[in-house]
Amino acid sequence: MDSNYHEEDKLLVFKITDDIDDCNIQKIRGRADNEIERYMPKKVIFDFGGVTFMDSSGIGFIIGRYKFAKMLGCQVELSNLGDSIKKLFEMSGILKIIPVSENGQVLNGQMFS
Repeated sequence: MDSNYHEEDKLLVFKITDDIDDCNIQKIRGRADNEIERYMPKKVIFDFGGVTFMDSSGIGFIIGRYKFAKMLGCQVELSNLGDSIKKLFEMSGILKIIPVSENGQVLNGQMFS
């Protein structure tokens, strides 16, 4: 997982490049929490463009990071959801609470910075 912090926008973007499953979720979770706490951004975007597989641990990961970021006053968005990942998020109800941005536009809420 790569991360980029844009200081002028206070935007933290996580480009997830690993599959999200029980084997590596701890590493991804720890890195995300550390970076969110370190930078205290206004907005956190999780970019799923490099994810080819995700199991239910990904749902727990996003819900946990959403709660953590909200507690710190951050907004959370998802981007570049593949069809299978989008379907998992739709079935779980996550897309009702977290906006999804694609190609610079948010599909259900605010504009993507």
